[in-house]
Amino acid sequence: MNANAVIAIHGGAGTILRASMSVSAETEYHAALNAVLSAGQRLLGDGGSALDAVSEAVRLLEDCALFNAGRGAVYTAAGTHELDAAIMDGRTLDAGAVCCVKRVRNPILAARRVLERSGHVLFTGEGAEAFAAAQGLEFVDNSYFDTDTRYRQWQLARGLQRPMLDHDAATLAARSSGDKDPTPHEPIDPNRKFGTVGAVALDRHGHLAAATSTGGVTNKQVGRVGDSPLIGAGCYADDATCAVSTTGSGEMFIRMVAAYDVAAQMAYRQVSLEEAAYDVVMNRLPKIDGRGGLVAVDARGNVTLPFNTEGMYRGFARLGEAPVTAIYR
Repeated sequence: MNANAVIAIHGGAGTILRASMSVSAETEYHAALNAVLSAGQRLLGDGGSALDAVSEAVRLLEDCALFNAGRGAVYTAAGTHELDAAIMDGRTLDAGAVCCVKRVRNPILAARRVLERSGHVLFTGEGAEAFAAAQGLEFVDNSYFDTDTRYRQWQLARGLQRPMLDHDAATLAARSSGDKDPTPHEPIDPNRKFGTVGAVALDRHGHLAAATSTGGVTNKQVGRVGDSPLIGAGCYADDATCAVSTTGSGEMFIRMVAAYDVAAQMAYRQVSLEEAAYDVVMNRLPKIDGRGGLVAVDARGNVTLPFNTEGMYRGFARLGEAPVTAIYR
């Protein structure tokens, strides 16, 4: 049995407004991250698989309105929510993903069913929902994903007639209402944040897995798909190298095939997880103005959480140790 079992998660990356930090907001985010990590840690400790651990971690993040996935998803230009998710098993290289779903409560569970019960990798829109329904997954009305904070962000983005990163919009929303605190509920500037959630894990059997989920960007065009549900861009896992989940400017992560690039550099350049991830996030992505970060774990249990923004909601938990959470550098 592997003694280095570990889980790592992220909840989005972006710009910090240090003048507007709220102790209560920080506490709320740390508590949410800690709860998710603790759940994944318990599952791994009980001998659960890495695939189970990342599924559960991302499901919990989807159910937490603090993050742009599931319940806290941003609005499209049409005033609706379209959700994307992906999951990958490093043991078999099997993968599953869904995109542009509107009524599946937990897109990550639909992605898991695609992996396990279909001969395909990616389902979209109505086809994804039909598949999820056939699998007996829970459906909700699209309004289930509504939150007041995201609605205010959408209204401002509509006024500017452009899409906005989910956490970029909340600061602007608060400022427009005359709030002294421009981000009363988020330590990372809602108008300069890339909102995605994700998890990676190494289990006690030595296997890796990764999962990613998102609501996209505020006021995005209906049908837009970012990197989150694309295997190799926003999610990747291979027992031979590492498991990766990303968060950032989706179009840039797609163009760089960012998640796979970390694994490829480990395989072909024979570099460490930390060196490969650093090169992708700090050197390669910035060349095309790619902003954000990732969490990754390798087959030895090494963990890295690099980001090229001011902050990233993140954390990791090893068996027998207290979870570690962070927001700032």
